[in-house]
Amino acid sequence: MTEPNPNPYVDGGDYQWGPAQPYGQSNGYGYGYGYPQGPLAPTGAPGTGAGVPLLVLGDITVLQDSIVTPNGTMPLKGAVWNATDMSRTEEHIPTHSIVLAVVFSVLCLLGLLFLLMKEKRTTGFVQVTVSSGGRHHATMIPATGPDTIHWVMGQINYARSLSV
Repeated sequence: MTEPNPNPYVDGGDYQWGPAQPYGQSNGYGYGYGYPQGPLAPTGAPGTGAGVPLLVLGDITVLQDSIVTPNGTMPLKGAVWNATDMSRTEEHIPTHSIVLAVVFSVLCLLGLLFLLMKEKRTTGFVQVTVSSGGRHHATMIPATGPDTIHWVMGQINYARSLSV
């Protein structure tokens, strides 16, 4: 190994917090700290002055002039946004209301009113897709309630207004 020992305590030097190389440069193994430099570098990298993210949907981040995804950076202008609701809401009678109905139906027939208790459970995802600059990315957002699709559509409508 021709490289000097990177441990600052071996050479007796003072310890400095942070990476040894400047921001964005390779550490010799092809990996650098921070954002990548070059054509796929996000425009919101610190020091570029692009600002803070305007919108985050799953792993899609919308900046002032670009969309950052794990597949790379896309231009914001002309982006096509879509959402598909793949969630479902089921309604069923919970077990404890059936037990209460059986117990109280022996005492009086009013126990049957426990069978009117219903529970709603929402499962599934809302799929959000974005296409721009010859790239396409899709992400899945878990549905936590029946109103999740309305929240996602509000976010997508905001992203569409930014894409004009």
